[in-house]
Amino acid sequence: MKLLLIEDDRNLTDALQPVLRGAGYAVELAHNGIDGEFLGNELQPDLIILDLGLPGKNGLEVLRSWRAAGNRTPVLILTARDAWHERVDGLKAGADDYLGKPFHTAELLARLEAIGRRQQGHASNELHWRGVTLNTDSQQATTADGRTLPLTGIEFRLLRYLMQHPQDVHSKTRLSEHVYEEEQQRDSNVLEVYINRLRQHFGKDFIETRRGQGYQLAPETTA
Repeated sequence: MKLLLIEDDRNLTDALQPVLRGAGYAVELAHNGIDGEFLGNELQPDLIILDLGLPGKNGLEVLRSWRAAGNRTPVLILTARDAWHERVDGLKAGADDYLGKPFHTAELLARLEAIGRRQQGHASNELHWRGVTLNTDSQQATTADGRTLPLTGIEFRLLRYLMQHPQDVHSKTRLSEHVYEEEQQRDSNVLEVYINRLRQHFGKDFIETRRGQGYQLAPETTA
């Protein structure tokens, strides 16, 4: 999942980036409200962490602009402004959750995971498709015959995105945007390597190629 972190405290962003990447997020950064508002629209991230006290344009104004323009990307407000009325203002402006500073990274990750599950309509931290189970906490998958497989970071991001949208056809561009960060290589041949790795794990027919369109998980079998 692509995550946009909008925070002007560079010490905090430096500390959070490896934690978020380790949890399976492709992280993009903005350090002011103007750039953050633009990237929130341009990158079409899956989740946004938004500070309120931003230079250029404060976070509440950014959030209101997104919602007024129809941008419904889930937003977690992360700020030192933790008075109850400020939480109310943020939630009324369209935030999905609110976490005050200082905070524990474990709570931040848990809240992000919960937001993502609500957005996708999932009640637990497990995704299921054609006998395959993906645990988004442990980043491990269980095959239809019961084998447990640890996944690399890219394999996990790719499989999670496919299983969150199992009935969609995904272009290579779309998959790259949600799996890689901006500075990472997005060569289509590299993406094909990871698609083939997942096929080796779960069967050649687990991911179908739609010629001229991209990839799609094979449909669930019916009894």
